[in-house]
Amino acid sequence: MYNSLFVPADLKTKANAVVRFEKKTVEILGIDEIKVSTKRITTVFNKYGNRHVNAVAFYDANREIENMEAHIYDATGEEIKRIKERDFTDASAVSEISIYEDDRVKYLSYIPLKYPYTVEYDSEIIFKSTAFFPNWQPIDDYYVSVQHAEYKIINTAGVDIKVKKENFSNYNIKETSEHHFIADNIQGIKYEVYTPELASIVPRYKVALKDFSMVGVKGVNNNWNDFGKWMYDKLLTGTDQIPQSTIDEVKALTAGVDDKIERAKLVYQYMQDKTRYISIQVGIGGWKPMMANDVDKLGYADCKGLTNYTKALLEAVEVPSYYTVVYGGNGIRSIDTEFSSIEGNHVILCVPNNDENIFLECTSQTNPFGFTAGFTDDRDVLLVKPEGGEIVHTKVYNADDSVQKTMAHISLNDAGGFVADVDITTTGFQYNIHEGIENKTEKDQQLHYKEYWDNINALTIGNIAIENDKDNIVYKETLKLSSENYASKSGNRLIFQPNMFNKVTNIPPRYSERKLEFKIDRSFKDIDEFIIQIPEGLKVEAMAEGKDIDTKFGTYNFKIEALEGNKLKYTRKYILNKGNYEKEDYKAFRDFRKQIVKNDKTKVVLIRN
Repeated sequence: MYNSLFVPADLKTKANAVVRFEKKTVEILGIDEIKVSTKRITTVFNKYGNRHVNAVAFYDANREIENMEAHIYDATGEEIKRIKERDFTDASAVSEISIYEDDRVKYLSYIPLKYPYTVEYDSEIIFKSTAFFPNWQPIDDYYVSVQHAEYKIINTAGVDIKVKKENFSNYNIKETSEHHFIADNIQGIKYEVYTPELASIVPRYKVALKDFSMVGVKGVNNNWNDFGKWMYDKLLTGTDQIPQSTIDEVKALTAGVDDKIERAKLVYQYMQDKTRYISIQVGIGGWKPMMANDVDKLGYADCKGLTNYTKALLEAVEVPSYYTVVYGGNGIRSIDTEFSSIEGNHVILCVPNNDENIFLECTSQTNPFGFTAGFTDDRDVLLVKPEGGEIVHTKVYNADDSVQKTMAHISLNDAGGFVADVDITTTGFQYNIHEGIENKTEKDQQLHYKEYWDNINALTIGNIAIENDKDNIVYKETLKLSSENYASKSGNRLIFQPNMFNKVTNIPPRYSERKLEFKIDRSFKDIDEFIIQIPEGLKVEAMAEGKDIDTKFGTYNFKIEALEGNKLKYTRKYILNKGNYEKEDYKAFRDFRKQIVKNDKTKVVLIRN
């Protein structure tokens, strides 16, 4: 088992490490206690495989390490080193921007002299909070093969549990008895671009107790309604008191404003001006928000505390709102609508407005009111209401919402240089990509735009003017640019690419046989219009008329027209459609992108009269 030569050849393919053996046993001792025993033997082939040893355990007042040990073996299976619990590195699990967090971690810190090597890791941990039940996901990353993995639940306490299987059918997994699974000989998965989140495509066995305990606080979890009710009653109730002076302040701020959304906007700005974000992981399992009174006094909190505080401020001006649990991140991940359990990594606030839900990001001091693109958009989330939990979907930003419009007036000179006035206007997800440039130093702004237009040689950036219209969520950049040698000279000809300011240059990688489905998370639309003044004494000798491409992934077209006054007008529109696509569609998608790259390089040839 410890000799790396015994790893089957097919498991070494596409693998930085192989899990030779893993057995996780979860013993339910009661609604308030579980014991997790783990044995994991991992052979590591290179430096990228080191992180897959997984010889790590977190602990705090509610997680106790009863046993922890590791053995390290060389390529032939000879033992190199034995590590007892006291020899593991013991560190705070506090993040760089976190305070009040009492998590600690013990982990194996080992630098190998040569590869391959094998680590055998054993641990036993007692959990006093059963809300966080260890699920099973035998494939925990790309480029990791699994020779044997096993998961077993021993329910000696007879506590009611609920389970859900996901993605079992495509893998070699056997159910030997109830809640006992064995996975054998699963090859490593190679990462492919545009692949959905790994957890959505690999096998998972999700488990939750119907009656659970979080740090001694009991709860019922038959469905999301139950779970949301528990959160409201046990985590939120009693945390929303704020000083009368603050209540008077926000009432005065909103006096005479009849529309509740306009009141909400004023209160949201008040909160942004008064507070800042700091991670704080205390309270019931790190899930209970900081008291609103304390947030008011200190001026800082984490997402839970700031959301709860904003909720309290809105209540003071009679605007209802709901604490909302979400998976935050650029990648789109939803709460599982079919299986209630501890989920989410972030909290936002929902302000209902007739048939629409407006979501507020309370950790940002700069976010426009109701803007979620890029972090909490287009996903299922949990509203925590007094009567119970409810799953709803956040705003979807379609192509017409997420527009980048680039307008330019360009004057070419007969040496191949140009001067140009460029305006870029963005909304939606594209606003999210551009927003924040106005806060950079002048030097960093210069670096940003030179990188943005890295297709232009010797680019000089003159005036930069940026307008961030947070009320309408429109971002506008106005620039004056120049270059001395953009177009190339060939005898009495001048050759240039008219798409100066919005080229697609990246073609997705080619796969001889794609293995995984792919996903485009967000739609967008790019509109470009460039008026190009041709130097006197030059005329068009050759130029493309244009191109139209229409696919299920999106559309693309460009056109070049001659205008009066020796000018050219270049127009372009590119729309990308969000969607989930079969692996068989990838080649067509790549071809679509390849055509865009090719057409974005189209040239115009000018010749002397």
